[in-house]
Amino acid sequence: MINLLEMINKAKTEHKLSKQEIISLLNCNDINQELFNAADEVRKKFVSDEVQLRGLIEFTNICKNNCLYCGLRRDNKNLVKYRLTEDQILDFATKAKTFGYKTIVLQGGEDDYYTKDKIIKIIKGIKALDLALTLSIGEKTYDEYKAFRDAGADRYLLRIETTDKKLYEELDPGMSHETRLNCLKNLKKLGFEVGTGVMVGLPNQTIESYADDILFFKKIDADMLGIGPFIPNEDTPLANAKGRDLTMSLKVMAITRLLLPDINIPATTAMESLNKNGRLMALQSGANVVMPNVTEGEYRKHYALYPGKICTGDTPAHCRTCITGKINSIGRTVSTHYGFRGNGPTK
Repeated sequence: MINLLEMINKAKTEHKLSKQEIISLLNCNDINQELFNAADEVRKKFVSDEVQLRGLIEFTNICKNNCLYCGLRRDNKNLVKYRLTEDQILDFATKAKTFGYKTIVLQGGEDDYYTKDKIIKIIKGIKALDLALTLSIGEKTYDEYKAFRDAGADRYLLRIETTDKKLYEELDPGMSHETRLNCLKNLKKLGFEVGTGVMVGLPNQTIESYADDILFFKKIDADMLGIGPFIPNEDTPLANAKGRDLTMSLKVMAITRLLLPDINIPATTAMESLNKNGRLMALQSGANVVMPNVTEGEYRKHYALYPGKICTGDTPAHCRTCITGKINSIGRTVSTHYGFRGNGPTK
């Protein structure tokens, strides 16, 4: 036990751990609170008590991929498909700005309807509103990424889901782990703030692979990391998988904060789908970002990544008020900055 506490202290001060040390911390649940407290201290020291809000626009739920865990998979015939028009997207972004958001996250399935030129037009429209923009639209070519960057996109979120190549290719049929890694490299090279992340609790995931995931984040020096529990969806081949591991998700997230002290880490919606205080727990265990949904109307419930997703019936205005109240309830404040890595008022 003393040894584990020493490891936490080392991570807190030196921001490094070996694979074996990470495995030891993940394996033991007796020191969870000490781990969460340490991550919270590091978060406070490096990125302050301000919580960054990102307004999430889920603009298409159509995807050409067939990932076994995802409700948006190509073969899910129960999904009511939709696409937002450019005007709808810009309308939602404009309203988000009036609610005080400084960043928009444009997220969708890998939908080839949205060509390079269509996406560039949307990027320019959002950037004209003086907002920071994160894209989360999957694997693209270097030239496409470059065009998006040139058009003004600031950040790109492309989750690796697992660094275990064999598991990745089993869960993502027809996709290549190497292509995913190359996309992340290209995004870094082009000067995006790069976000990635993993699900925790996928079938056949191991403690060792979580340790590899964390060391991978450190190796590529990711700027943002989304870590959340896998929640099985009844409309997928993994309907009967176990998943739902909130504690392990929080532990992987906390260790990630200790090793990458100044990055942005969202308190994921999936955590709150498992526990009504899930996002607050995450914010007290190393997270410093929340991504409320600013999509309006019926579309929210059709972006059905997993069952039990929270807030699908809420309006963006309600979400903004609700999350602000929660953030204030734990003594934290909502940031008024764009929320780039480093979190400085000048950014």
